[in-house]
Amino acid sequence: TKGHLGQSLYLREITGREDGAPPPVDLMAERRNGDFVRGLILKGRVSACHDVSDGGLAVAIVEMALASGIGAILEPPEEGLPLHAWLFGEDQGRYLVTAGDPDAVLAAARKAKVPAAIVGRTGGKALAVEGIGALRLAEVRRVNEGWFPDYMAAP
Repeated sequence: TKGHLGQSLYLREITGREDGAPPPVDLMAERRNGDFVRGLILKGRVSACHDVSDGGLAVAIVEMALASGIGAILEPPEEGLPLHAWLFGEDQGRYLVTAGDPDAVLAAARKAKVPAAIVGRTGGKALAVEGIGALRLAEVRRVNEGWFPDYMAAP
């Protein structure tokens, strides 16, 4: 994760800009990461999986939480990227997985030379970023599902 924001959903929707280069694509890394995650799925080592693409980690976790009804607490790294780049960066070849034994997944990733990190914990009925705040999942669902009827009802 490098926090690539060029041509991102974040840049367009939050800053109103459409500039910068799109994220670079490394086809070998894409394949290695995808094959690794597919192997985890086939072995039954993950309970859920989502690609990290438009909108970055934040959008992927929201989509997973809405689909499952399970909240999450994201734990930003203490050093490195600015929070907005960590949450919304659209670097390529990334996946968000949930696993009963995250340490085993991390060990397998190291062995396969696939970058991996724990980004948070699942559970509860809210989506939170540690140290920042939380939103109830019901409110996230209301906003997500209500935007179109609200848009159509506007004068």
